[in-house]
Amino acid sequence: MGPVPIDSNGDRETNFSLWDMTDPESGKFKVVANFDGARDKIVFVPGVHIHWPKGFITLDNPPCEFGFSEICSKGSSWTTQLLSVLFSLVMLVMFIIAYLIYRKMKVEQEFARMLWRIRWEDIHLRKLDKNRRTMGSKITLSLRSSYDSLVTMQDRRSTFVRTGYYKGNPVAIKKLAQERVEMTRQVLFELKHMRDVQNDHLTRFIGACIDPPNISIVTEYCPRGSLQDILKNESIDLDWMFRYSLINDIVKGMAYLHSSVISSHGNLKSSNCVVDSRFVLKITNYGLSTFRMDSDNDTWLQQYAKQQWTAPELLRLEKPPGKGTPSGDVYSFAIILQEVALRSRPFYIEGQQLTPKEIVQKLCSGQHPFLRPSLPTSGRGAALGTLMERCWNEEPTERPDFGQIKLAIRRFNKESRGNILDNLLSRMEQYANNLEGLVEERTQAYLEEKRRAEDLLYQILPHSVAEQLKHGEMVQAEAFDSVTIYFSDIVGFTALSAESTPMQVVTLLNDLYTCFDAIIDNFDVYKVETIGDAYMVVSGLPVQNGARHAGEIVRMALALLAAVHSFSIRHRPSAKLLLRIGVHTGPVCAGVVGLKMPRYCLFGDTVNTASRMESSGEPLKIHISSATKEVLDLLGSFQLELRGEVEIKVETSKHACFILHLVVPTFEANLCNSNNCLPIHH
Repeated sequence: MGPVPIDSNGDRETNFSLWDMTDPESGKFKVVANFDGARDKIVFVPGVHIHWPKGFITLDNPPCEFGFSEICSKGSSWTTQLLSVLFSLVMLVMFIIAYLIYRKMKVEQEFARMLWRIRWEDIHLRKLDKNRRTMGSKITLSLRSSYDSLVTMQDRRSTFVRTGYYKGNPVAIKKLAQERVEMTRQVLFELKHMRDVQNDHLTRFIGACIDPPNISIVTEYCPRGSLQDILKNESIDLDWMFRYSLINDIVKGMAYLHSSVISSHGNLKSSNCVVDSRFVLKITNYGLSTFRMDSDNDTWLQQYAKQQWTAPELLRLEKPPGKGTPSGDVYSFAIILQEVALRSRPFYIEGQQLTPKEIVQKLCSGQHPFLRPSLPTSGRGAALGTLMERCWNEEPTERPDFGQIKLAIRRFNKESRGNILDNLLSRMEQYANNLEGLVEERTQAYLEEKRRAEDLLYQILPHSVAEQLKHGEMVQAEAFDSVTIYFSDIVGFTALSAESTPMQVVTLLNDLYTCFDAIIDNFDVYKVETIGDAYMVVSGLPVQNGARHAGEIVRMALALLAAVHSFSIRHRPSAKLLLRIGVHTGPVCAGVVGLKMPRYCLFGDTVNTASRMESSGEPLKIHISSATKEVLDLLGSFQLELRGEVEIKVETSKHACFILHLVVPTFEANLCNSNNCLPIHH
């Protein structure tokens, strides 16, 4: 009402307006004067005058016009009484007319103000947090994927109901498949009635958006999901006290709805029964039948699935009423009652697997015996069987109303007559126990996914580098004075690939490198990468191992070469792989390159020289450089055979503008480790 002025005595200084009916036929009024409560004074509106019935102001004590003046002639008593009655009737009629005019004006003002209207830009839709803090590499985000999946599973309802925030409060948004809405008086009346409906077991109507193309209905958001979701969630243990509580909430909400102006739901089903944070069930998607008209764009399969709750007499109508009927709501309640009692799908029939289309067609046919779901036969659900049969009776007039259903449910659920607080505490304790078990289960699943992600990360990057990335640290490039690099490829791989299918080539490389990966785990080495048939391994970084890196690499090379002799190609069992190996020792620089699929890469002339050693080697032999030989001589235990001088072209990193022809002395020898000695070339 705005500011309310109060005088020094605490009395309200009320302002009044004097209205005059300027046109009795149309009922139009105008303000002719205003009473200022603060100044205790009447102020007339300039240019506006009161229209008196006879054209002049009536006297305070008119002579003989109403028969009350003492100067009037004494008439008969019955005449006076008749005039008094007629006067009273006229005043009563005028009062009723004035009240109706006032109500009409008030309704028109409410229509004009459109208090229900919501602008689309005032709704803030929920979005995933895209501004997550990066941890030096996008690998960190992949480690969070398991946690994100848990959050998605916990808030499954967001995939079915669009949610957002309006004026800071969470709301549910139901978009309608309409290009525009014609704001007729019928639609305006429906929107007004929706604002007037207030009940603890009906979702609160917040407003509607009529801004194309975002025509939608905004209602209260219930975070626990629908009754259908709860019944399908096996992790929630529903005892009969809990089930009767949910059923009672439906009955209370429908009883109020049927007694209101809306009168019926028309689309009652388990997915339109939602549960709020206090586990109170509320009915949604009611009313606004004209506003929602022609808003469904479901496929015929979805339409049949939704019609499983619809009463048979409505299914048989060519154009059923949009708001449904009270008896049809009772039939829908019976189907929901069976869902809750059996905790099954809607219209469950034991021993039959009917599709929604078959169910709807059988209901429309109306053939005896009438198709109905199976009744619960054991436990406390059996007591509800009689009520279900009454509610889904083929004759609508034989079905009980929700007042009678409420009394029947109360007789069945004798436990609810106890202490309501005890029932509430028991329900909350049950929910807490279920929540603890669910949290523990989700935590174990998260830890398992985290372990798998870490194992995968350790296979992609060195352990020390992966630990730095996990802690959000930037991996700095590092120079190593001496490491040994292994290169190998398959001689004739191009010709072999040309004679094989792509799947056969992938299978061959997968089998070969799976075998190699299992072997190198026994040595202090790190697999850098594989490119096609090329296989690159290094020892001595990122954790330095002194002078042992050359010995680790050549012992690994001996093991890989021995494995190749016994390796069998699936699609060509008779063929043998010819592995060519090159090894070189020298300084390198190593670091993580890239954010998307980061790689731990090596740089320097040592890498190029090791590659040249492999390309200039011979099949089934190990070709090593003189630098590697010098380190092996310090270790002993290895026999080398001099191959001779081989011309190898190597690009220098300092002077990339020209090419140096470097003559590298190489050796061809038998490498022996412990008691095993193989004839190979280095």
